[in-house]
Amino acid sequence: MADNLPSEFDVVVIGTGLPESIIAAACARSGQSVLHVDARNYYGGNWASFSFSGLLSWIKENQTDIGDECEDWRKLILENEEVIPLSKKDKTIQHVEDFCFGDQDSAEDVEEAGALPKLPVLGASGAEGVAQESEKECPTTESALPQAESREPEKATGTEPASATEGNDAEITSENESSHSTTSGESALESGKTEAAPSEISAQEPKKIKYSQIVREGRRFNIDLVSKLLYSRGLLIDLLIKSNVSRYAEFKNATRILAFREGKVEQVPCSRADVFNSRQLSMVEKRMLMKFLTFCLDYEQHPDEYQAYENSTFAQFLRTRKLTPSLQHFILHSIAMVSETDCSTLEGLQATKKFLQCLGRYGNTPFLFPLYGQGEIPQCFCRMCAVFGGVYCLRHSVQCLVVDKESGRCKAIVDHFGQRISANYFILEDSYLSESICTNVCYRQISRAVLITDQSVLNTDSEQQVSVLTVPPVDLGKPAVCIIELCSSTMTCMKDTYLVHLTCPSTKTAREDLEPVVQKLFNLNTETETDNEELEKPRVLWAVYFNMRDSSGVDRNSYDGLPSNVYVCSGPDSALGNDCAVKQAETIFQDMFPAEEFCPPPPNPEDIIYDEDEIAPEESGFSNSPDTKPEPSAEESSSGGSTAVKKEDNEE
Repeated sequence: MADNLPSEFDVVVIGTGLPESIIAAACARSGQSVLHVDARNYYGGNWASFSFSGLLSWIKENQTDIGDECEDWRKLILENEEVIPLSKKDKTIQHVEDFCFGDQDSAEDVEEAGALPKLPVLGASGAEGVAQESEKECPTTESALPQAESREPEKATGTEPASATEGNDAEITSENESSHSTTSGESALESGKTEAAPSEISAQEPKKIKYSQIVREGRRFNIDLVSKLLYSRGLLIDLLIKSNVSRYAEFKNATRILAFREGKVEQVPCSRADVFNSRQLSMVEKRMLMKFLTFCLDYEQHPDEYQAYENSTFAQFLRTRKLTPSLQHFILHSIAMVSETDCSTLEGLQATKKFLQCLGRYGNTPFLFPLYGQGEIPQCFCRMCAVFGGVYCLRHSVQCLVVDKESGRCKAIVDHFGQRISANYFILEDSYLSESICTNVCYRQISRAVLITDQSVLNTDSEQQVSVLTVPPVDLGKPAVCIIELCSSTMTCMKDTYLVHLTCPSTKTAREDLEPVVQKLFNLNTETETDNEELEKPRVLWAVYFNMRDSSGVDRNSYDGLPSNVYVCSGPDSALGNDCAVKQAETIFQDMFPAEEFCPPPPNPEDIIYDEDEIAPEESGFSNSPDTKPEPSAEESSSGGSTAVKKEDNEE
């Protein structure tokens, strides 16, 4: 039971977002004892992915104001101690508005296929709380096990997680819930090519999808709260390969980069082959583009070509390079993906070089997307932590931090059971901090929209496209909108639909920021009679808008009275990649354990030297204990994979 947790750990991590999960995995891998808790009943925090009914429950929660619970835990505090109360309300999500562009009444009596009325009680307080929270039509807890049932048949063999805490049910909960990240995923990263999901036969005519169908097939959806992609040579891919966590997930290559210019969506040529095969560009433009991209790859070797423009914007620099307006647009918005007014020349060149360096590693674009959604990645690192002994408790809230008055260091937490748990280091997500600590913190906001549509923004022969599109701002000074369109082969939506994510830094509410872009690209009209121009656009079946807090870049000194051994992890930022989270996790880990390597590769089972005491149980027939068997079996299946990646990188 979670209320009988050990009273001492080396590290306590509060929140299961991406940075916290990476830190927990790194600490467990280096031999530290880790307790990882989250007040929510699902993994990932604001990095999570939901089924459709799970997202509806999440929307309902964030539209309801829940009062703080007052509990008498101060009697546990000694005279020489003081407390830092933690917030019990998540205030990172605001202005949530959802819209159905179909007949909602028709879905009233429709049940979700495969939904369970109750989740089995697994013994942990997290699991018990989850089971109690289940609702008859759409349990909130589905987010913790988004598609476990629908995906279990294909990976039910030999993927049982290691019970790293010998009988601790709270840890087993985490393993079961994160086990739907497939363990064959290393082939996607490590063989140097992305795994293609089963192809689907395209229909001759677009089918008319009803809202009732979306509800019924709700478990086919994995809807991310934060929309990101993985740069193929980015920090997160490098970490996944180095730590061998990549074996817990599968990835699909983004298939095309799009541009929105003069009211039309068109494909951007990225690679050398794309440029020369493009019919959009003239021969002169092709030569111009190739010459400029070649320069960007080694611009540091030619400082004389850009030094005079270091104080200029990248857009101004492009105008001096004798590039046509269409090429300037492609480079600025679809390759560098930077602001027209705020990005300096050096920043633009760096962004362009990063894009070009990532081309060709796993496909024709620089980006990978995790099958089943971005929410898989935090769960992969949670699983690694659990394999190396981490203890997991969801729906396990923490009342306060206990601080020693003399040293000023945090010495313990008090959980909602009233149990004191001591540790040397404490990591917590920014959303758990109370307003009194964050008085001087200035947060930014991210505007987000998620649409379910019936066709792609740019139809081609293949329906199974993963597209990245940047829509430049109408007014100078406003942010560009990044759009990621996902097809059903990414396992994030049902067949014959597309999942569209829109993201930009906030200037107003999410709906005010993003609805003008949605109206340009999509048909929002629910009536059957619309003009021909609207009929050509993809029809929006359902949409949600919300603002999410961006706590990245907040200086540690901005938090009032934060003890030196308490570290704060930020939520998602507005960038397309995940570099910020990885850098933050590595910085915090190195600050705590400067002598330890950050997420080293797990040992090869053949190289492990067992003591005689450890060999004896195997010889006596007890080698199938959950503590020892799953981890080697998972690594045996992937021990050769990382070599394949290194070889491929060298060959390139």
